[in-house]
Amino acid sequence: MKVRVLGCSGGIAKGVATTSFLIDDDILIDAGTGVGDLSIKEMLRIRHIFITHSHLDHIGSIALLIDTMFDHLVGRPITVHAERSTINVLKEHIFNWVIWPDFTVLPNKSRAVLKLKAMTAGSTRDVEGRRVEMIAVNHAVPAVAYRVESQGKSFAFSGDTTTNDSLWAALNRHDALDLLFVESAFANKDAAIARLAYHYCPQTLSDDLPKLKHRPKVYISHLKPGEEKLIMKECNKALPDWALYQLKSGDRFKL
Repeated sequence: MKVRVLGCSGGIAKGVATTSFLIDDDILIDAGTGVGDLSIKEMLRIRHIFITHSHLDHIGSIALLIDTMFDHLVGRPITVHAERSTINVLKEHIFNWVIWPDFTVLPNKSRAVLKLKAMTAGSTRDVEGRRVEMIAVNHAVPAVAYRVESQGKSFAFSGDTTTNDSLWAALNRHDALDLLFVESAFANKDAAIARLAYHYCPQTLSDDLPKLKHRPKVYISHLKPGEEKLIMKECNKALPDWALYQLKSGDRFKL
């Protein structure tokens, strides 16, 4: 299983993009601005998108991706998997004929280019040998993390979250975890904002990460642009017993 980081930032700037991970060549986890780095040929291979939550930095490229690929998707839709409330947001606020056309009925219902498929936290979907588990987390809107396993190797992505037990308990139910992407969106000086926005900062992450019984490689995601060095310095200080790395657009992993 291959994982390519298309975007993993908490904002946009030259060289950074918002969250999206490409698994092998046909699955996306989230569809932030990083999707724009894919070529047309690469976009054509995408068949499934798993969404963590409804915030714009995680869903912004879905509409544009479907529009770009429209002629190639007629009768063979891209399937978006998400928690029910996130599906409802996409229907009501994005694919509503006001913000964007409703691609779930275009060019007609029987040959629509987009399929929205609800998923429940705690459940798992198998996509050609990749088992994708949805895990409830704690954020300002209903949100989930994902754990993906293939041929005995696994990685997890926290999505956007803050202090919780559900993520760590779900990961601990498995025998192993090889790779973890976990957010720390703000530096400690912005701890009050992080709390209001339901994001980790280094101090709160240091309270939660030890709940994990596994010792995977840990990469920090969703860092605020311009604050990356400070956040990583504070993460390493708060978690001296862990080897932590900054996740960056363009990173590639093979499991």
